[in-house]
Amino acid sequence: MARPSLLSLAVLSSVALLGTGAALAQPDPVTARKEGLKRMQGHLEAINPVATAGGNVREMVPRTEDMVAFFSTFPSYFPPGSDNNGSKALPSVWAERPGFEAAAANAVTAAGALRTAAASGDAAATAQAARAMGGACGACHRNYRGR
Repeated sequence: MARPSLLSLAVLSSVALLGTGAALAQPDPVTARKEGLKRMQGHLEAINPVATAGGNVREMVPRTEDMVAFFSTFPSYFPPGSDNNGSKALPSVWAERPGFEAAAANAVTAAGALRTAAASGDAAATAQAARAMGGACGACHRNYRGR
């Protein structure tokens, strides 16, 4: 049997260490979703006054794009067993998964409509879409988040 070269052992060791480091660097899902949801709240809090004042809502498009991207992957932040670390997620997130995923899909739709409105430059439409986005958030909170 041929002995592995020193170079191939070094490469294999490096790959193994990189894989381990990547696994260790990932935050737990509760922390990741809390941070993401605070960011989403910040986006809405930034969009609302600009839209209400009739400001340049096109400047808010990057925020809305982040909202679409975040909510598109939202259910992945709730793997089984991630009801720890100060999570306010109710057991219904896992027990009623199809409903939870539908609520997340509604948030994606609302965020997409908000993005479209902001990109159009229509402040009134953006304000209305921001209210709808808030409604999508609230609907999910009513069924899937404890107080």
